[in-house]
Amino acid sequence: MFRAWLLDKPGGIFQADLRDIDESRLPTADVLVRVSHSTINYKDALALTDRAPVVRNWPMVPGIDGAGVVLESRHADWKPGDRWILNGWGVGETHWGCLAERASLRGDWLVPVPARFDTRQAMILGTAGYTAMLCVQAIAAHGLRPQDGEVLVTGATGGVGSVAVALLARRGWKVAALTGKASREGYLRALGAAEVLDRAGYAQPGRPLQKERWAAVVDTAGSHILANACAQTRWGGVVAACGLAQGMDFPASVAPFILRNVTLAGIDSVMQPLAPRRAAWAALAQEIDPAQLEAMARDLRLEHAREAAQALMDGSASGRAVVTI
Repeated sequence: MFRAWLLDKPGGIFQADLRDIDESRLPTADVLVRVSHSTINYKDALALTDRAPVVRNWPMVPGIDGAGVVLESRHADWKPGDRWILNGWGVGETHWGCLAERASLRGDWLVPVPARFDTRQAMILGTAGYTAMLCVQAIAAHGLRPQDGEVLVTGATGGVGSVAVALLARRGWKVAALTGKASREGYLRALGAAEVLDRAGYAQPGRPLQKERWAAVVDTAGSHILANACAQTRWGGVVAACGLAQGMDFPASVAPFILRNVTLAGIDSVMQPLAPRRAAWAALAQEIDPAQLEAMARDLRLEHAREAAQALMDGSASGRAVVTI
């Protein structure tokens, strides 16, 4: 038996319970793992609160992120005792996830924990940190450098935003952090933000083209915030879009793209192939400051996962919620 959050919808009525589950109910896969740490991501919060149709199969164990130790393996790349990281791949949506003491996962989904990190540190980063690195790498891949101008990070107190601010500042960028949490200015400046901007100025409809300011943008919000960020991006700039915290819509025009040569780079972390996943985690191990990781972390136990999910939905959470299992 193992403890896990189990989501179900008998008769269309949503249920979320922390319960003991027999291992025989685990889905079929080639690696059985012990989960030592997980996280509460935005998608996990949606699942735990039933706020959006994230779960595709019922019943479901949520948890799109996990890290721990291999117990049994029929996969050539993994053996008992190996430390692993899991991000995405539909886990927690169509395949039982990692807000649990045990998980049965495909070896092709797993990435080794970098030697520099323990499993808790890996989950302070989690999908958020890995996605932030994919965004930073996309900006660099377009040939943009810190001397080209300022970079804007939206949703800066969130998981992706926090790590993006830290990574970009470490690479020498002048970072402007956009947030609706004025009380967290000190936190953002400690991560490396040179300027903290009020989200309110970006959250409403704006002109299709605005004064050029940003050489690059990391956007976690979508909707009007993404549209206004694009409208302010300088000629030849790149906007890495990875989130939908404000909304899935994109009420913009083609003007920034055809008149300023702006590139909108979509960043998908869920189905990213294994090679770029490994490269992103290797880069995180080289570039992230462990002290900054601690500043981002909020530790909680498995039984408090639903409370953390509700805080994330209410907009009262910041940084990274790390679940010790």
